[in-house]
Amino acid sequence: MVFEYILKKNGIDPKTDLTIDQSISFGLTAAAFVNSDAEYTVEFEPYATSLELEGAGYVVASLGTDSGYVPYTAYSAKKSYLEANPEIIQKFTNAIQKGMDYVNSHTAEEIAQTIQPQFEETPLENITIIVGRYKDQDSWKADTVFEKESFDLLQNILEEAGELPERVPYEDLVTTQFSEKAK
Repeated sequence: MVFEYILKKNGIDPKTDLTIDQSISFGLTAAAFVNSDAEYTVEFEPYATSLELEGAGYVVASLGTDSGYVPYTAYSAKKSYLEANPEIIQKFTNAIQKGMDYVNSHTAEEIAQTIQPQFEETPLENITIIVGRYKDQDSWKADTVFEKESFDLLQNILEEAGELPERVPYEDLVTTQFSEKAK
């Protein structure tokens, strides 16, 4: 949906100007790209960097950069849970903020060494390249505040894809009180 949104934003109609093959299983698209006559693929990491390092393709654009801050990672809880457990929500939000502070204050090499145990199948050098790319693109926000602008962008993308039958007011679904207090 984000890819199609970006195409439209750049004057390309994904229905008439090109063919998008969505029949390939997630995780197999890089292999399909290498073994087909496709000219482009949309890849998540570490596959995008692997294609580059293998000489099989080049990263030419970033969906994250070209779309704006799409809230890919957002946490949801019922209002009743928020009201009954504010201390748990605050501790969780503080922990996420601490992680964001870390990635925004350390080098790509330091971050890669820290997260490498979570990505045992990916060489440290590749993780460093990926983290460096994210840092260069300013992919990580400074805080956990879910801005109205990002919420509206997400709704625009979902609406254009035909997945959102009705827009919802930001104030009805989003609370920033815990993010604003995060240490």
